[in-house]
Amino acid sequence: MCDQTFVAATFGPCDSCANPSPLMNIYIKNEPINYCSFCVEMMACRELQRGETLASLKRESDTLKKKLEEERGKLNDVELHQVAEKVDTLGALSLKTKRVLKGHGNKVLCMDWCKDKRRLVSSSQDGKVILWDAFTLNKEHAVSLPCTWVLACAYAPSGCAVACGGLDNKCCVIPLSLDKNENLAAKKKSVAMHTNYVSGCSFVNTDMQILTSSGDGTCALWDVESGQLLQSFHGHTADVLSLDFIPSETGNIFISGGCDKKANVWDMRSGQNIQSFENHVSDVNCVKFHPSGDAFASASDDATCRFYDLRADREVAVYQKDSIIFGASSLDFSLSGRLLFTGYNDYTINVWDVLKGSRVSVLFGHENRISRVRVSPDGTALCSASWDSTLRVSRCFPAQMIWG
Repeated sequence: MCDQTFVAATFGPCDSCANPSPLMNIYIKNEPINYCSFCVEMMACRELQRGETLASLKRESDTLKKKLEEERGKLNDVELHQVAEKVDTLGALSLKTKRVLKGHGNKVLCMDWCKDKRRLVSSSQDGKVILWDAFTLNKEHAVSLPCTWVLACAYAPSGCAVACGGLDNKCCVIPLSLDKNENLAAKKKSVAMHTNYVSGCSFVNTDMQILTSSGDGTCALWDVESGQLLQSFHGHTADVLSLDFIPSETGNIFISGGCDKKANVWDMRSGQNIQSFENHVSDVNCVKFHPSGDAFASASDDATCRFYDLRADREVAVYQKDSIIFGASSLDFSLSGRLLFTGYNDYTINVWDVLKGSRVSVLFGHENRISRVRVSPDGTALCSASWDSTLRVSRCFPAQMIWG
């Protein structure tokens, strides 16, 4: 089928049938056309070769997937925990809650650290985005947005702006000011528009570009200044719930996870899905790169976390216990990459030894499901956001001088 990019739905006459209806903006050989959903399906069917049907193509796709798994299986010679048998076992961990941030009036759905290792931003079902000083617990700014369920938020690399998005299908960027009395809501700028809710957003090593994921099954790269779509990414067959950009100044790949049980790896330059992993049996709620950039982990509603090596093109570890029956909602690695912090729907945060596959600690304190866990840029603190409307900052390791 021809190369195409779906940008946003508008209403008007279809360029093919002329009937007024919701339209999809499609690019064919760099020429934009506006087709209704029926004409898009007809166009797709016309591209089928003689004798082909959707059912035959599905069978061919399933056969190719099976062959791919067989080839991957041939390389599956040893598990990660077997390689790590001679590695020293971790000692006792010191995880203590040092700060509790209260201010949201409903479920906290997302949070992100600033690169200065001190400030953080959170978004909530109450329609507010709050910027915090995690040391003093002071609220530096609180921005009320027109819609509730602000599902995603992110700090810009410079610390001079934050992005947020949610059920309004938009991603907005808010420039920050030193004046705490300034109305930041009046300065917000809409830079991205999807045809369904925005589930995640992340700046790409610069304040000028941002990645978004959406319930419309796509991810997209946008120019912040102009709001122009730079690249779109089609490959998921259901809602995309999470994304993460590779931790490299010169990297060009990112990962995404969604309700189709897949974790996909994308090349931002070409827009192509270069690797795909379908090991979970339920929604993939969160994906996160390992600090090395050569591997990543995923968290799922099937109560497991899985670890993938991009160079080996396969899953190398599974983190699970029979006693854990609730879904995993969010995860993040320690600064060294040896530990994996995972938030679950049973209100706990489990800490896993990445190499040995064993659970080394459990952190309690929240009174509802964990929606987000993020390790600070210097690795000294872990912040968790929860549906109990609070954020909790826990001290990791010997960070006595910083967090007390």
